[in-house]
Amino acid sequence: MVTPRYDQLNVVPITWTPGTDGVVRGPVILAQIDSDADLAQWKGKLAGKIVLLSEAKPAEDPTSVPLRRWTAEDLAGFNDYSLPTYQDRGGNRSARMSFGERRDAFLKEEGVIATVTMSGRDGDIVHGSGYSFRLENAPQVPGFEMSAEDYRRLARLLTMGAAPEIELESTVHFDDSDTQAYNIIADIPGTDRNAGYVMAGAHLDSWAAGDGAADNAAGSAMVMEAARIIKALGIPTKRTIRFALWSGEEQGLLGSMAYVEQHVASRPVDPSASGIARYMGWTRAWPITPEADHGKLAAYFNIDNGSGKIRGIYTQGNAAVVPIFQQWLEPFAPMGATTVSMRSTGGTDHVFFDAVGIPAFQFIQDPLDYGSRLHHTNLDTFDHLQAADMRQGAIILAAFLIQAANADQPLPRVPFPTEPKSSDGFYAFPGEAAGE
Repeated sequence: MVTPRYDQLNVVPITWTPGTDGVVRGPVILAQIDSDADLAQWKGKLAGKIVLLSEAKPAEDPTSVPLRRWTAEDLAGFNDYSLPTYQDRGGNRSARMSFGERRDAFLKEEGVIATVTMSGRDGDIVHGSGYSFRLENAPQVPGFEMSAEDYRRLARLLTMGAAPEIELESTVHFDDSDTQAYNIIADIPGTDRNAGYVMAGAHLDSWAAGDGAADNAAGSAMVMEAARIIKALGIPTKRTIRFALWSGEEQGLLGSMAYVEQHVASRPVDPSASGIARYMGWTRAWPITPEADHGKLAAYFNIDNGSGKIRGIYTQGNAAVVPIFQQWLEPFAPMGATTVSMRSTGGTDHVFFDAVGIPAFQFIQDPLDYGSRLHHTNLDTFDHLQAADMRQGAIILAAFLIQAANADQPLPRVPFPTEPKSSDGFYAFPGEAAGE
């Protein structure tokens, strides 16, 4: 900030927005533009301005400690069951993405210098997360996210008539020579080539504001450590054990989706759809066509909730695996892993396996400060990882993989998914627990 006084403001560029081509300076204006009607309202009023695009929401007092572990009472609640309710948030989110592209084009045409949005967390935390990565819809206006405290200060100065001006600079470079992303796959071969395989995965990509340590270098490290443990023990397994580090998870689970489409099961999704639009539309496309690996993949296990200790596992509503997982977890009760929950959980790379009838699971982990401070933020650095918890997680993952790879029978499956009828009365978006 250069007027009405000098001060350092905490900002981070929003991913995939262009750089400023040097330092830019301009007056700040608060213009909350959330709809096409807002575009008409602000036409002709924003040239040469730095636009604050979001509401300056007031600070909220903290109601919980920033770092916590699940208590016995918390874990008991994981077995509460909520009746399914109708959900269809996909269309709304896709509509928001489409409006964002129109807004960006409008702001460019109006001559806006840059845009600034407010961080959703207090405590000088910023994220910089953005989803406009497609070449054909590349953002045209430099975009920044500002800490909540600094954003509110600018909004107050505007209200007081102090007419703040700020300087911004974003130096970013894009290499679009290869627009593909790449998964990393490794196998420990089984003794029976006809027995199929089991799989563990975590996503390797991350946001740019921090190290991407808790999200999700931690999960990737646990998957790799599980592979090292199994290899070092030399325990032969009937089924092959496959390890995957996915890319494109942050853009809509694109890496694991591509694997499922190419090897496990395909759906007639609009080939032009990408990113969030593809993510939202994938499980609404029927019918499902099994591919070569659908009958071969016996189980998939995912880790993507930070570096917290494993406390149990979600079964995605698969009641038949509950007693099996309870038995597998029993040796790890002294390490704090006891809970087998019927809940579904989502938002990461097991969901498309689950959506085509593969037994696919995410582990329950201690939350620590993953959701309160680290997830997608500038604080997601190596220093916040819990190494002892990660060692525990890798051991349990290795044990589950060995058990699944050597089981006499593959894990039980839920019925093969079929298109729901309108009379069914509910439809849960994939990866979201129905009723939550």
